[in-house]
Amino acid sequence: MSKRFPTKGRIIFHVDMNSFYASVEAAYNPDLKGKPLAIAGNPEERKGIVVTSSYEARAKGVKTTMPLWQARKLCPNLIVMTPNFPRYREASSNMFQILADITPYVQPVSIDEGYMDITECAHLGTPIEIAESIQKRLKNELDLPCSIGIAPNKFLAKMASDMKKPLGITVLRKRELSTKLWPLPIHEMYGVGEKTAQKLRNIHIETIGDLANTDVYELKALLGINGERLHSRANGYDPRPVDPEAVSDFKSIGNSQTLPYDTTDEREIEKLLASLSEKVANRMRRKGVVAENIQISIRYFDRKTITRSKQLSDYVEISEDIFLIAKEMFHANWNQKAIRLLGVTATNLVEKDELTQQLDLFTYENEAKNEKLYEAVDKLNEKYGKNLFVKSKVTDDTDFISTSFQKDYLDDFKKKK
Repeated sequence: MSKRFPTKGRIIFHVDMNSFYASVEAAYNPDLKGKPLAIAGNPEERKGIVVTSSYEARAKGVKTTMPLWQARKLCPNLIVMTPNFPRYREASSNMFQILADITPYVQPVSIDEGYMDITECAHLGTPIEIAESIQKRLKNELDLPCSIGIAPNKFLAKMASDMKKPLGITVLRKRELSTKLWPLPIHEMYGVGEKTAQKLRNIHIETIGDLANTDVYELKALLGINGERLHSRANGYDPRPVDPEAVSDFKSIGNSQTLPYDTTDEREIEKLLASLSEKVANRMRRKGVVAENIQISIRYFDRKTITRSKQLSDYVEISEDIFLIAKEMFHANWNQKAIRLLGVTATNLVEKDELTQQLDLFTYENEAKNEKLYEAVDKLNEKYGKNLFVKSKVTDDTDFISTSFQKDYLDDFKKKK
């Protein structure tokens, strides 16, 4: 064993691809290298937002989730491209294969990042040498840059990978928490969102160090069990294993979409709800699950957002049922103000194969009758593109970005293993 390879504890990598979508496009078309590039939704409509951008674009102030009009104002020579998901899937599969060549303990957490446990890889060199070899392979074979965090657990590895981009390799040891981690502002801590950060600032917690040194009972009173979890991680404790099987875990299936313009038109609103419900139902069928809870999200013209859910007495899976529930909840909670975005999510998911619910004869006959139709539509959609039978422009999957691509990709990754 190498003298520079730790003999105690775990050695965890967090591999984070740099500006992944933009980097894939530049690798595919070298003429894009060194130019300000943004991957975004439909450039012709307001709902187009920046999904990711090259570092040249970021240097001009272009940021993820920024509206395209604002990005173009900051960077007039910005090159805008719509996402090419098949291309990203292929690049990601190749990337994870390179990681799997090092160790079987690889856990993808999204299309462009994952954890590795290299504790048993001392024969391949030191942790730094292994990280450098991964970076070189990804750059030489795929022409893609990445940053790698090295730490004794997943949380610290994730924080370390963010400390130097692009093409960074950062080691974060527990004995370095007070100098490397604790000075960071609280909103930069992984797992702390905007609302949580504000709650923490309200009790004078401004840095990760402040959080680490706050009484855990005070945090638990403020944030519940999450307060205790964040306190543990700020102090360098995270026992979660790198679990290759975790890619199959999902708790919900949802889709959301921004309307082309703020509207109070009930026909447009219900048409979008129907489209979102159909997309959710299609993904549920592909995953073989049913749902016991439906949730909707409503974002108004002023960006105020509300979320409502309904626990059901029976499981649902077909789009018509999901739409009727979503529509009922929408009209029960809509304040008649202009709508900017809608979302429909199925939660409390159960795999159909494990479901012991006794269907009555009517339900069974209808489901059996429609199953062949569902399968045929899915096959046509897969062959010729999604929403083959939907004419409305507002339902075009290529016009917006949602987390469904990430979730479906991870599920597909699991099936290939």
